[in-house]
Amino acid sequence: MKRRPFVVYGPACILAVALLVIWEIIVRVNLSLAQFLPAPSRIMQAISLNWDVLYTNTIPTLLETVLGMIVATALGLILAVLLDFTSWSRRAIYPLLIISQTIPIVALAPLLLIWGGIGIGPKVVVVTLYCFFPIAVATADGLASADPDLIKLLKSMRASHWQILWLVRLPGAMPNFFSGLRIAATYSVTGAIVAEFVGAYQGLGIFMETSINSHAIPVLFAAIVITAVLSLVLFGLVSVLEKLMLPWYHASRLPLHEALALGGRTGR
Repeated sequence: MKRRPFVVYGPACILAVALLVIWEIIVRVNLSLAQFLPAPSRIMQAISLNWDVLYTNTIPTLLETVLGMIVATALGLILAVLLDFTSWSRRAIYPLLIISQTIPIVALAPLLLIWGGIGIGPKVVVVTLYCFFPIAVATADGLASADPDLIKLLKSMRASHWQILWLVRLPGAMPNFFSGLRIAATYSVTGAIVAEFVGAYQGLGIFMETSINSHAIPVLFAAIVITAVLSLVLFGLVSVLEKLMLPWYHASRLPLHEALALGGRTGR
């Protein structure tokens, strides 16, 4: 059990460190690359020197991301329930969901800016558009794959559609829901950055655009690193939330001796 975190995360950490070392060596050997591709040490230095500005621009981006994720989660759950409500509603709504993903959000963002101004509202909408689809589709698939025997049992007890949804379908769909939420978490920060590229007072997106215009390549990479870290943190928070809310699901995936140990600690 003590070795489990290293077994899970160790290979990725080792590979990441190796790639960073190779990157550092290549840039130091070929100095002409430094003006286009700064070394990792130079990027970390840029983060340290510009931390105040980076922090100031990170807060609006994080706020837009979190609000967009909340709206996308609510919208995705509602759409998933509507898709599962009747076969007619699924045939009516699902094609519209697919069509919504064929619209380039990069092209839609300027229109949202014109309609809603340069405030936080259009940016939250862009994040929502980026994130709601994987949540809705994954949850709908989870609702559709509910245990038919449990559904038959509740129907034999004259349970209503909403009782079956609440007692069987939604709990069974939660692993799928969190899978979609993890995917959405990786898209969310990108959505906020795209919205800020179009127009913003503050944020990592407008900071990146300013860095590009001033040819401050190390500072640009510093902002990219902050963006990647935000995405990883959101992904990790969703994973932690899933483990806290669905201990039964993760216990069922553990080896027998670990599941028994977990059950002993939780008193089950």
